[in-house]
Amino acid sequence: MDVTVYEALGGRARVVELASAWHERCLADEIMNHPFSHGGDPHHIDRLAAYWSEQLGGPPLYTSGFADESFVVRMHSGNGVHEEMDQRAVACFVQALDDIGVTEATLRDELIRWFTHETAEMSRYPHSPADVPDDLPLPVWPGRVASL
Repeated sequence: MDVTVYEALGGRARVVELASAWHERCLADEIMNHPFSHGGDPHHIDRLAAYWSEQLGGPPLYTSGFADESFVVRMHSGNGVHEEMDQRAVACFVQALDDIGVTEATLRDELIRWFTHETAEMSRYPHSPADVPDDLPLPVWPGRVASL
């Protein structure tokens, strides 16, 4: 039986663990630490995990409790093209998968495909946050994996 990536990963607690590991990897990376260097929000990991959970097929924790997709995309827009940073974000994500012990190949591959796609999507308005439409739906990743 196929399940959502959220379910295959292990639900909310595992997504929080992954978001935390990714955040730590970003802080330790010489390129990725810049966006995180201006002070930390104590709720960042929780919001990030809610966003990722919803995208991966979990409950609508982000859109029902925090914000919408347009807000997230605006927050990441207007910074120009940053391919190296995007590549580093994905590399940190792969390392975070290692850090939390995600070893099952199909699940890893699906998570990496999702994160790579979403990283590129966050860069689609490089010129200005004002370019972002007001009504963007939060994308739910269509990928599914065989239950583990």
